[in-house]
Amino acid sequence: MKLHNPFRTALVATLGVGLGIMLIQSVQSLSTILLYVGTALFLSLGLDPMVSWLTRRRLPRWAAVLITIVVVLGVFAGIVLMVIPILVNQISQLVQQITVIVNSGTALADFKHWLEGLLPNLDVDTVFGYINDWLNKNLGDISSSIGQGVIVVGGALFAGISGTFIVLILTIYFTAAIPSLKGAVYQVVPASKRDRFIDLAEQITASVGHYVMGQVAMGVINGVLSFIFLSIIRAPFPIVLAVIAFFFSLIPLVGTLTGSTLIVLLCLIPGLGSPPWAWLIAAAYYLVYMQIEAYVISPRVMNRAVAVPGAVVVIAALSGGALLGLLGALIAIPVAASILIIYRQVLIPRMNER
Repeated sequence: MKLHNPFRTALVATLGVGLGIMLIQSVQSLSTILLYVGTALFLSLGLDPMVSWLTRRRLPRWAAVLITIVVVLGVFAGIVLMVIPILVNQISQLVQQITVIVNSGTALADFKHWLEGLLPNLDVDTVFGYINDWLNKNLGDISSSIGQGVIVVGGALFAGISGTFIVLILTIYFTAAIPSLKGAVYQVVPASKRDRFIDLAEQITASVGHYVMGQVAMGVINGVLSFIFLSIIRAPFPIVLAVIAFFFSLIPLVGTLTGSTLIVLLCLIPGLGSPPWAWLIAAAYYLVYMQIEAYVISPRVMNRAVAVPGAVVVIAALSGGALLGLLGALIAIPVAASILIIYRQVLIPRMNER
């Protein structure tokens, strides 16, 4: 063995490791952009079945894309316009009630009385004493934390609005350009295997569209059932809470939990007109509903939408959320459907060849 070979091998290995680290850091730096692109591509594939349905009715592609985008934005705008007047009315009523309570000068005593009725075994005076002592010791830190928190929340709100706008623009572009994007990918595949590849790719992209429709169906189920239930228990502004349940249900894995927690907390706020026991009944209802959705509704809907067994739906959603967060939870079930398509139509036939 020549003397310089170990050094050359070590040099190449060091360069390879450095290149790998640089690629990982680049992916981390571009994680937000990749999230925007992945979300927009996912949404465009979800809208593609509606666009394809319109093009089969002899509409040009651009008109079908325009109609689809306008319909989707119109539906969301209608929901927002329906909710905002109710929300503004309820918020104004809440502000008026808070103003009356503050001006009465008995706000603290009334709150203590409400807390004693809610938790009769709690020593309210002792708890308030501890809170008062802690506030006196940490008032300066709390003030600075509040200032920093306002800046962080403002920045996050601006980033969220700009990110939503970017995703919307990318979604419109991808939806219009899906045929050309598919064609560009298909041209890379050798001609001898192109037809088979196109068939599998079309099945995989169709599964994404069916998954999006299935997720919307689960959101509608949660929203309708929430409206009926919250109206029965006389919860505050049930229409707004039902819309919250619908939108959060569109987020896989953690959406229903987050929306349900928010609804229960809103039912817990005193002075909104809901019975004092409404939050407890709502918490019990959503605890049961989340179990039914996770193990009954979601597997059945997703099995019909993307032909994925119920157990695989749960495992895929948990794994995708753990690996890639929100984007992973969004794409986990379509990826599982794609793997099953390849397994059933490619791997099994090859294994059965003699």
